[in-house]
Amino acid sequence: MRMTVLVFHPHLNESRVNQRLMAEITKYRSDKVIVWDEYAMYPDGKIDVQAEQQLLMASDRIVLQFPFYWYSSPSLLKKWEDEVLLHGWAYGSGGTALHGKELLLAISAGAAPEKYHIYGEFGYTMEDMLLPFMATSNLIGTKFVEPFILQGVMQNLTDEQLEDYARNYVDYILKSK
Repeated sequence: MRMTVLVFHPHLNESRVNQRLMAEITKYRSDKVIVWDEYAMYPDGKIDVQAEQQLLMASDRIVLQFPFYWYSSPSLLKKWEDEVLLHGWAYGSGGTALHGKELLLAISAGAAPEKYHIYGEFGYTMEDMLLPFMATSNLIGTKFVEPFILQGVMQNLTDEQLEDYARNYVDYILKSK
């Protein structure tokens, strides 16, 4: 299986968690595992749509790794969706380029898991908040794989816990079906 991990973090060099997750998956970089830091690739925000589309077409599993900002994704990921997942290519008439591929989200959220509950502080589950991503997956014909979600990263995450999460992350995205 060929996998592409697209990391969307605007301040990756300041992110203890996403930087560590990316470092761990990068150990497995090969012709079968591609890892791209999208903000480093496009510091000016000008996305090479053709290069991104070619990368996606060559992949069996697409992993979008990002921090959960304001119950959503960083802005470059939204822009990437708008510019790369084009009508006639990813969806709509003739838009079948991604049909049958897997889409997996790898998300880090600062808040503790109990806040993402119907009776929690936010009033919604994480699954509720991910519905737009699931709908996008349906639209573009990908199989939405259960996300890898690391919650509570702002809650005194120890180095040992982070190392465990990094190993679990790699195991999950490389082996999950």
